[in-house]
Amino acid sequence: MGAAGSGKTTIGRQLAAGLGWNFADADEFHPPANVAKMSAFIPLDDTDRAPWLAAIRAYIERQLAEGRNAVVTCSALKERYRAVLLGVPGQVRLVYLKGTAEVLRSRISRREGHFMKPAMLDSQLAALEEPADALVIDIAQPPEQIIAILRRMVSS
Repeated sequence: MGAAGSGKTTIGRQLAAGLGWNFADADEFHPPANVAKMSAFIPLDDTDRAPWLAAIRAYIERQLAEGRNAVVTCSALKERYRAVLLGVPGQVRLVYLKGTAEVLRSRISRREGHFMKPAMLDSQLAALEEPADALVIDIAQPPEQIIAILRRMVSS
C-alpha cells in the first residue's frame, strides 16, 4: 500500500516474479467510470471506491481459496479500506511503501500514459491514514533493497 508514486507496481511486480507468485495491481480492478473520473482530475469518493475494493477483496479471496500466494498492490489509504481488503487477520500481510510528498510528486511527474497526475497527490496524502499494523518501508531505498527486505519478510 502507499500513495501514488510509492513504487507499488514496480516493487510488487518484481517481488511476485522473484517469488513465482501471482501479481495483481489494484488499478486493474477500477471500473471504467472511476478511470474516467480520475483522468478528469476528479478524486474518487468512498461510493466510487466500494465496488473497486470489493473486486480486489474477491481476487484476494480466490487466491487464498485456491492456495495461491499473490502480491496485490493497492493505495489502501484509509483504515476502513484496509479492513475490507485484508479480511481475516493473519491471512494477508500489509506493506506500506512510505515516501515524502516531494519524492512521490517527482515520480508521478515522470510517468507517461497513467491516469494519476501530480495534482491529485495532495488529495491522496490528505486522505492517508498511516497503518499501525504494517511493515513500513522507506521508498528512498533502491527497489532491489526494498525487494530484499520483503523477501526476508516472506521467508520468516
